[in-house]
Amino acid sequence: MIIIALASLILRIAIDKIMQVSIAQNESVAQSNLKLISTALENYAKVSHGIFPPNLATLINTTPPFLDKDYIAQPVVKGYNYSCPVLDASTYSCVAAPGKCRITGRKIYTVTTGGSLSYEDCSAKE
Repeated sequence: MIIIALASLILRIAIDKIMQVSIAQNESVAQSNLKLISTALENYAKVSHGIFPPNLATLINTTPPFLDKDYIAQPVVKGYNYSCPVLDASTYSCVAAPGKCRITGRKIYTVTTGGSLSYEDCSAKE
């Protein structure tokens, strides 16, 4: 009985560590993807006389493309959902939120005009 309890405890600790590593990787990818999106938006504006595109698809459909894929059209990318609730000619705000708070990620990341990246705990939004 003691052996089973000890094995269960060790297994639980191992699963917790694996989850922490997975969440850290997902959060790192989310930050990187938002930086890519922001850089693509800023570069587009530089060649378009300071005007941002109407949507991310525009960044993909240009030649050469400013962005390799439409992160918003993807259902989930490494545990995160992407959106750009503000994207107009003069400003933008794009968000990466975990698909399942505290399971696929702990932080909601936001990048705004100029490339400013911020975050907040996803459990504060629940």
